[in-house]
Amino acid sequence: MTRTFDEINDKIRRGQVAVFTAEEAVEMARECGVSEAARKIDVVTCATFGPMCSSGAFINFGHSDPRIRMTEITLNNVPASGGLAAVDTYMGATEQSRTEGMSYGGAHVIEDLIAGRPVTLRASSPGTDCYPRRSLEATLTLAELNQAYLYNPRNGYQNYPAATNSSGRALYTYMGTLLPDYGNVTYSTSGELSPLLKDPELRTIGIGTRVFLAGAQGYVAWQGTQYTRGHDAYEDGDDFNGATLAVIGDMKRMNPRYIRAAVFPRYGVTMFVGLGIPIPVLDEDLMDRLSRSNERIFTQLVDYSTGRLSRPTLGRVSYAQLRSGSINLAGRVVPTAPLSSLYMAREIAALLKQDVSRGEFLLQEPVEMLPVSHPMNPMAGVKEERLP
Repeated sequence: MTRTFDEINDKIRRGQVAVFTAEEAVEMARECGVSEAARKIDVVTCATFGPMCSSGAFINFGHSDPRIRMTEITLNNVPASGGLAAVDTYMGATEQSRTEGMSYGGAHVIEDLIAGRPVTLRASSPGTDCYPRRSLEATLTLAELNQAYLYNPRNGYQNYPAATNSSGRALYTYMGTLLPDYGNVTYSTSGELSPLLKDPELRTIGIGTRVFLAGAQGYVAWQGTQYTRGHDAYEDGDDFNGATLAVIGDMKRMNPRYIRAAVFPRYGVTMFVGLGIPIPVLDEDLMDRLSRSNERIFTQLVDYSTGRLSRPTLGRVSYAQLRSGSINLAGRVVPTAPLSSLYMAREIAALLKQDVSRGEFLLQEPVEMLPVSHPMNPMAGVKEERLP
């Protein structure tokens, strides 16, 4: 049994496509087997909603009169890049406010814009003959901007390790607060709903893939930063962090429900991003991957007690164990907690299922596949530093 993108898109257009969420597909395969599920299912919708720090927005403000070439820019007192020609900028999600510190940052500016709230632009310039203006202040909304689009360099992490802390003090990290002496475990992947865990070889996901991005239709623009390819994460393979995606989408079409600013205590600002990908069931082999449940998908458990490049690995744990609320670690029962929202991932997968079923979301075959082999290199040329 084989299908093509074109055949499935034709069924979508005719209103005859069979679409299941990833969780529904797991249940279908459990009930009737992979072969029968492959015959019955055309598309599986996958989703995740979690903190994705490597995110941000490109913005064009339009020219003032007289013109200015902005060299220093803030939005709501959050610094943005001044190195993108005259009136373009990039606002990074984790950038922090000059006045409010880590309680407000770039992610909040992006959320404010998508929600229709006004933001205050301040800019300065040394002035030139063609851009004589030296400063400006304006209040702007998303509707008034020429262009505003998310370009997130690293989203949808394939299989991020779970985190714990063996040290004697609490650690404040991008994985949340890690309590001392293995006091808790946190994780940030939606398991059997997660897009890159359901197509681990990236047979259907590549440059040009159409995705659900924060409530709008967006696209995979490139491999994500820190992209690497390794072994699989199933019960018969080694664990890996793996692939990431650079994604792009129009902020003017987005919904603030699916993009939320957040602050991690004593760490800083991040942004929760809703990402969904419909995966076509091309053959039984792909259906076998799509049918893997949380019991059969594993990640590494990593000790964050050291700030070194290589953190100690304490073993492997399934997403079923993590989702249960506790695991056995260091001779006792330790609570587990997700940073990503399963509730929101389910909502996005269901919404994407609805859009595909209604013919409002066609599948896009990649125009170029992502690398099949790619190492992640450490920073070069840096002298080793002793940590306290």
